[in-house]
Formats: sequence, C-alpha cells, structure tokens
Amino acid sequence: MLELQYTQDKLCIKDGNNTTLEFDPATNKILLGGLDINYAWEYEKSGILVEVKQYAWNLYYNFLIEGKRLVVIWNDSFELKEEILTFFWDVDILIIIWTKQAAKLFENIEAKLVIPYGEWKDIFLNTLGQKIEEVDKYKVKGEFSLDSTDFVNLVV
Repeated sequence: MLELQYTQDKLCIKDGNNTTLEFDPATNKILLGGLDINYAWEYEKSGILVEVKQYAWNLYYNFLIEGKRLVVIWNDSFELKEEILTFFWDVDILIIIWTKQAAKLFENIEAKLVIPYGEWKDIFLNTLGQKIEEVDKYKVKGEFSLDSTDFVNLVV
C-alpha cells in the first residue's frame, strides 16, 4: 500500500516497506530513501526501480513501486514526440505540475490516478471538471479502474 502526503512542503510517498520517495517541488529534486536520483540513469533501492530520462534539458522520472508505475513531470516545456511519450506509457500514478501546456500533456498520458501540484493545481482540477476536496493523506490500495481516471487533491 502506498501512502501519499505533504511533509515540510515535500510530497512524500511511502511504500509498505517504509521506503520514502521525497519530491521537492521548489527545487525539483527527488530522493529515494535518502538517495539523490537527480541524474539520468537507472536506479534500484529497496525494491523500487527508477528510470530517469533527460529530454529537452529536463529530467523525467518513471518509478515501479509495489507493481505500480508512477511518473513525475516537473516541466512541460517540451515538444510532444513519440520518443518521450513512450517513456510515459502505461502510467498508474501521474504527478504533474499544472500549467496551460500540462492539459495537453495530460491528455496524451492515460494515467489511472493523477496528483497535480503547484500553485495552480486547483485550476487544473477545475479545468478537468474535478470538484474534489483537499485531503491531508491518500492511501493507494488495490487495483485501479481501467475505464476512469481518479484525481487526488493533497493539502500542501
């Protein structure tokens, strides 16, 4: 079971083994159980696999954690080409910053659970017709629906 919440302005995801992913939206840095994974490479720690890809001078993250594929998109200032879209294939959980271009990117990624962040996350949710309340913590349990996308509005 994955547990998501903000702690000290960082989005933290904890797996069943208490390994923590820390996403810092202010600096766009990610730590996996304390390991700095902010370089294009493939990593593995505590059973979590990570591929970090550099595309158009930005880093994009693809995690496999507890059988779920989690993708982090800090930046959307790139041209959508098949080279990068294949990196975002079969996404279970999408963590995405909201900008005007993010809506187009979101439409090309068929995520099952979407967690927007940033100061405009409420606009992102409203644009998509999602009127959901903020929650302090969210637990991902079981399998996702194959025919719908769920959204989570975490309190920052």
